[in-house]
Amino acid sequence: MRSSIVLLLLMAPVWGLGQRKSGSPLEALPENIEILTHFGERADISPDNQRVAFMNKSFGDAFVIDLKTRAIRCLTCNVPGAAFLRVMHLVNGDYLLIGPERFTDIHTSRRRDNELWLLGAKPGSKPVRLGQKVSEGAAVSKGSMQIVYAETSDQNPDLGKGVSRMTIAEVDPSGPRLTNKKVIHWSNDNSCTLEPQDLYAGDMKLTFSCYEPNDRASVMSMDLYTTEVVNMSQAPGTYNEPEGIFPGGEYTLVEADRQVQKLGGKPGSGNIDIWKLRLDGTGQDFTRLTFFNDYEGGKASNPVVSTDGRFMAFQFARTTDEAGVGYGILLYWFR
Repeated sequence: MRSSIVLLLLMAPVWGLGQRKSGSPLEALPENIEILTHFGERADISPDNQRVAFMNKSFGDAFVIDLKTRAIRCLTCNVPGAAFLRVMHLVNGDYLLIGPERFTDIHTSRRRDNELWLLGAKPGSKPVRLGQKVSEGAAVSKGSMQIVYAETSDQNPDLGKGVSRMTIAEVDPSGPRLTNKKVIHWSNDNSCTLEPQDLYAGDMKLTFSCYEPNDRASVMSMDLYTTEVVNMSQAPGTYNEPEGIFPGGEYTLVEADRQVQKLGGKPGSGNIDIWKLRLDGTGQDFTRLTFFNDYEGGKASNPVVSTDGRFMAFQFARTTDEAGVGYGILLYWFR
């Protein structure tokens, strides 16, 4: 009987361990992390590292905060019923917005109706459609007007079910419109659903997510000249989603679930923290940066890195919420 009990314990799933702390990670922040805002999600750092743009909530308004004065300005409060999901800086000072024209329901608005918008830098500007529906987010260059976006059959019915593809294009603010569109990568089934993340190496390389069945994901890199694709995380059966890229492109930030092996909890996109991965193709140089998932129900997510590599912005989030939902922006200063 005793040997049978031991065998059952060994066979029990890892996520049944339950070793997390009570309380909030915000109450025990290390010295190199500070709270920037007490609301908001999906931060994006300006190319000159002077401002952080963010959403007040999913399907809401875009804001920007000045890092010196800490003054916060709403970018879209002149748009009745604004329902945007993402805001990102363009190198010319304008903003790229992503989201539906209006909110219908979470599934329809986040998938079928998700599209690109241009918002001028001048205060009081209103978003203008770029005429392109997209899946999730986009990779936006910090040095040019190039972007990369993905489509699935939800946005483009001409694509077969399970098919996804990525396209590179330039934002022309005079239209505004997208020009020089070129499809750069396909996935023919849902064994790897594509989402671009960061352009780097002079816009000649791209990190992207390969979302896999059973809530798993891999960090991928593509050479846009040779079209070579490399799995950088090399950790099948785990969740690894690339986020902010470090200057020089040697490292990327990753939302990863590998701490679950020690802490317990269900693997996948819910129990994640922020890790740093060296983009050498081995998947071995993986360093944990945040420990929010050490707390019951907590996680850190959606990090971005400044162009000088001095800090990252990220958000406090909860394991039970939809991806991207956050409850405040924080700054992590690299020592």
